[in-house]
Amino acid sequence: MIEEKSKPKVILYARVSTKKQEEYLKNQIRRLEEYANLQGWQYEVISEIASGVNENRRGLLKLLNKIKRGEVQKVVIEYPDRLARFGFEYLKFFMESFGVELIVLNGKENEQDVNKELAEDLIAIVTSFAARIYGQRGGKRHDNNTG
Repeated sequence: MIEEKSKPKVILYARVSTKKQEEYLKNQIRRLEEYANLQGWQYEVISEIASGVNENRRGLLKLLNKIKRGEVQKVVIEYPDRLARFGFEYLKFFMESFGVELIVLNGKENEQDVNKELAEDLIAIVTSFAARIYGQRGGKRHDNNTG
């Protein structure tokens, strides 16, 4: 049991934005596992289907909590935007401040898939802001009618 704890804890993190990309997620995990196996690492996979602009992703929060508890030495991702669409450098800084090495396997990503996913993320952002704006206007309209 003690020998097990002394081995480096490696997390392979994979993400796609939509359920339609589930096959891409499986392939992403396979490529990460091939890399980890070539290194001879024991690893845990954290994967999720969620927008890269969503800051409250279960998988990402699980990863960050494991890092805070000192359970992680390396995080392996395929591309920076798998970790986060925006704020990648902040997450990298957070990991490094806990002594975690972030490894990015910058292979050639399918540009069409990237553009489609970015468009879906941008639609999610616009939808979120529109909901906030219209929610605020609805509240103001109600206040103006009562006064």
